[in-house]
Amino acid sequence: MKQILVTGASGFTGTHLVKKMKERGYAVRALVRPGKDVSHLESWGVEIVRGDVTQKETLIPAVRGVETVYHLAAVYRQEGIPKKKFWEVNVEGTRNLLEVSAEAKVKRFVHCSTVGVQGEIKHPPATEEAPYHPEDHYQASKMEGEKWALSYYQQGKLPVVVFRPVGIYGPGDMRFLKLFRNVRKPMIGSGKVLYHLTYIDDLVEGIRLVGEVSGIEGEVFTLAGPRYTTLNELYAIIAKILGTRPSRVHLPVWPFWVAGTLCEWICRPLHIQPPIYRRRLDFFVKDRAFDISKAKRVLGYSPKVDLEEGLAKTAHWYKERGLISGDAKN
Repeated sequence: MKQILVTGASGFTGTHLVKKMKERGYAVRALVRPGKDVSHLESWGVEIVRGDVTQKETLIPAVRGVETVYHLAAVYRQEGIPKKKFWEVNVEGTRNLLEVSAEAKVKRFVHCSTVGVQGEIKHPPATEEAPYHPEDHYQASKMEGEKWALSYYQQGKLPVVVFRPVGIYGPGDMRFLKLFRNVRKPMIGSGKVLYHLTYIDDLVEGIRLVGEVSGIEGEVFTLAGPRYTTLNELYAIIAKILGTRPSRVHLPVWPFWVAGTLCEWICRPLHIQPPIYRRRLDFFVKDRAFDISKAKRVLGYSPKVDLEEGLAKTAHWYKERGLISGDAKN
């Protein structure tokens, strides 16, 4: 059995990737921070190594004897996290793992970046060649981590492949719960901006391909769902699944922008989570649509779950747990 390492294995994507790779017969090792409950991983026969990407010495036993590293661990986009924390984990932590992986002669290093490194998409859909344009500390830190990973390949230190996931969702995800809860409420902005989602099963299949397809070292791949849509259509699909109708009211953006600015100015010095902040408005005003033709052509990537099916499965999972109301059906 091939030995692989998955960092960030206790997270939403990491857990699904670990399960898939175990099913395919891999010997899976998971790097997990001390104190994390990973009983579900242990029940699948996953080897657990306690460590932290910010502490280089803890990574040495994690990479020993490993053929492929899947580096998913990161500090994700969230209000209130200082820039220093993003850099410690997403940049310096990535460098630490790259160094020990090179020393251990890992055969492939699969680095999880994000389409956020390209910021707002000015000419959608964006290919992998669209320029870097990060717009916050998270995106900037992921850009630097991606650059470090690619530099290790360019310098001949390590066989590296990068993938950029797009809007990950599915049963078990909690980040998009607010979208389902707010579908009946007035929408901020016109609703004409573009948005792209990726169902979790399609994503982990894409990650598997990035780790297995030969001759792709040094490449970057965008992994996304089969299609993008407008926010208006996205809300309409979710509302139909829930057996309701989306609100037809559209609110202007500028009052929320002003309110967000004031809330950030007041709350941040007090280390209080702002009730509204400007970054959250990006969802309503900036295009996020991507071209996955490279992944299809080179990897054989073929996302199977259409938007309606994926959203229905996700809504059903939320409803079963009492997180939303409505007539959501799988």
